[in-house]
Amino acid sequence: MGNEGLTLTGLLKNAAAEFPSRRAIFVPGKLDINHARLQELVDAAAAHLAASGIRPYDVVALTFPNTVELVIMFLAVIRARAVAAPLNSAYTEEEFEFYLSDSESKLLITNPEGNSAAQAAAKTLGIPHATAVLSNPNESVEISIEIGSTNSDFEFLNDPSDVALFLHTSGTTSRPKGVPLSQLNLATSVQNIRSVYRLTESDSTVIVLPLFHVHGLLAALLSSLASGAAVTLPASGRFSASTFWSDMRASSATWYTAVPTIHQILLDRHAVKPEDTYPKLRFIRSCSASLAPSILTRLEEAFGAPVLEAYAMTEASHQMASNPLPEDGPHKPGSVGKSAGLELAVLGEEGEVQPPHVPGEVCIRGANVTRGYKNNPEANKVAFEFGWFHTGDLGFLDSDGYLHLVGRIKELINRGGEKISPIEVDAVLLAHPDVAQAVAFGVPDPKYGEEINCAVIAREGAGLDEAEVLRHCKKNLASFKVPKKVFLTDSLPKTATGKIQRRVVAEHFLKPAQAARAGA
Repeated sequence: MGNEGLTLTGLLKNAAAEFPSRRAIFVPGKLDINHARLQELVDAAAAHLAASGIRPYDVVALTFPNTVELVIMFLAVIRARAVAAPLNSAYTEEEFEFYLSDSESKLLITNPEGNSAAQAAAKTLGIPHATAVLSNPNESVEISIEIGSTNSDFEFLNDPSDVALFLHTSGTTSRPKGVPLSQLNLATSVQNIRSVYRLTESDSTVIVLPLFHVHGLLAALLSSLASGAAVTLPASGRFSASTFWSDMRASSATWYTAVPTIHQILLDRHAVKPEDTYPKLRFIRSCSASLAPSILTRLEEAFGAPVLEAYAMTEASHQMASNPLPEDGPHKPGSVGKSAGLELAVLGEEGEVQPPHVPGEVCIRGANVTRGYKNNPEANKVAFEFGWFHTGDLGFLDSDGYLHLVGRIKELINRGGEKISPIEVDAVLLAHPDVAQAVAFGVPDPKYGEEINCAVIAREGAGLDEAEVLRHCKKNLASFKVPKKVFLTDSLPKTATGKIQRRVVAEHFLKPAQAARAGA
C-alpha cells in the first residue's frame, strides 16, 4: 500500500477492492453504481484530465448541483494529483471571479447546462471551461476539454502531502481565507469520522448538504465511500423535504447528517404531514451550527434515533469533536461531545491549558488540520500561536471531557462588561413551545456599548407576540441577558449552506430600524 495508505485516494481504492459489488452511489429512478464501477469511472476521468493537460497541483474549479458527475469529477481531479475547488453554483459573477482568482484555478468544469455567472467570471480571467456528463453509467464520463498540451508524464501516484482540496472559510468576520487541505488531512478526517460513528459497508445515507461544503463532502460522501458504504443523491440534485424520507426508505438508509436548519425543516414537515413509517436509523448527526437541546429532544422523539451533535470547521477537514454513539457513552444535549481523533484543549490568553469548567479558546492539533492558509502569513501567525490551531470559538471541557461551546470570540456580546453568550439565549428562546426558529445577536448601544436583540419565527398558527417572548426570557434568563428588542419575522437570512450568521442577521434587522429612525 505504501504512502497511498495515508491518502484519501488510497482509502477509496481499498474500499473498492474490498467491497467491489456493493452499492456506492444511488440516484432514485436514475442510476445505481457499485464501488468497483465508481473507481473505473474516476480513473478514466482522471486519465482524461491528465491527457488534456491538467498537471499535478493545478487547481480545478467544479460548480455543479449534487450530481454523480460532481462526485466523479471531484475524485478524478484529486486522483490526477490536481486540486479540487468545489464552488457554490449560486454565487454571483463577482463572487466567482474572487474565488476562481484567489484559488488560481486553471480550469472550470460544470454540467452541460453550464453556469452563466461562473463562465463569465472564468472568461474574464482567461480560464478555460469544460463540461462533464455521465449519460450512461456503463460508459465513461464525457468531458469536453480543450486546455493545452498533453501531459504524457501522468502517474496514478498520490502522496499524503499533495494538496487535494481547496476551500474558503465562510468569512463571518472578514474576507474569506483560502484553506488548502492535503490527501493526509482528508484521509485522517475520514478515518476519524468512520471511527466515531462505526461506519461500515452496511451503512447508507442520503446526502442533503451541498458538496461544495466540507460537511456534506467529508462527513456524508467521502466517509461513506471510504467505508464501502452507500450514498444516495436526490434526483433533483438538491435537498427536498418532500422527497427526503422516501429516498431514505428507498436506499435503506441507516443515518443522515445535516445542519440544524434542515433538522428543523424536517421537524416542521413531521408536525404537519408525518410519514406513515420512518426508517430505523442508527443515529442522526447534527453539525455546522449549535443545536438547541429542545430541538435535539424533538428530533429524537419524532424520528426514534439518537441525535449526536458534532463540532467541525473547514481548517480541520471538518470534524473535531462529536457526541458518541449510545454504545460508546452518553450523548449530552448542549455539548458538542468529545475530541474525535485529534488533540483538543481549551487555552487561556497566555496559551495555558484551562482546567475543567473554565472557559477559554478551543484549540486543536492533529493530522487532519491544515498546514496553513494560502498566502496569508499574518492569519497563520495568529491561527497557530503556541503550537496549536486556534478555532476562534470559546468553550470549556466538563469533567467527563465533553466540550461545551459558549460562542465565537467575536460574537460574544459585551453589555457594559457583562459577557453574554448568544448560544445560551438561542437555547432559551427555542425552548418556548411556540418558537420555530430564533437567533440572538449583539447591537451597538450608547449606554452599554452593546445590547442584545433577537429575531424569532413563530410556529405556524401560534399567536406569539413580543411581550410573550420577553416574559419567557425574563423567567429563564438573568435580567442582563434578556433581549432589549424582539423582531418577529417570517424568515431569517441564511448562507448557502443553511448557516445563520449573527452578523448578517443583525444587519438585516437593524438597517430598516435605523432607516425608520432617520426618517422620523
